[in-house]
Amino acid sequence: MFRKCALVGTLLACALLGTQSLPKMRLLPSEMLGSTLDGNQIGSSELAGVHTKVLVGDPAKPGFYSILLFVPANTTIQAHSHRDDRMATVVSGAWYFGYGDHFDAKALKTLPPGSVYSEPAAQNHFARLPGKPSSCISADTVPRTRATLTRRTSRNRSEAEWH
Repeated sequence: MFRKCALVGTLLACALLGTQSLPKMRLLPSEMLGSTLDGNQIGSSELAGVHTKVLVGDPAKPGFYSILLFVPANTTIQAHSHRDDRMATVVSGAWYFGYGDHFDAKALKTLPPGSVYSEPAAQNHFARLPGKPSSCISADTVPRTRATLTRRTSRNRSEAEWH
């Protein structure tokens, strides 16, 4: 339920912000797992065997996008960061994920299918998939909103308003 709410909230925020038009899309886990790969490695740490499929948007450009990340068994992804905030959901397989500047097996948390995690912008994280089966991860950027703080001064106090 939380995963569906998080995805709906992200898509709704994107639609309200007018960052781009989203296509109509309804995919079951079996359809995601059976989909054709793009042959690219965007968001994959450029590791052999790790592939992605872009569902919507363009990861090479600013703005909302959503990808599926396919990770084969026996893969370790060293500490790295991204320029944008991301929210991810484990679609299949177990995913071992941690935060830090260096890979640390003791810091990994096992995330079974249905788990949700964040990848905050410019903050290092790492992952491992030690054995079979392979994993599929759905990762979405988190659109940034812009708020402008304007100050108005009344007789006795200063007020700030967000627009």
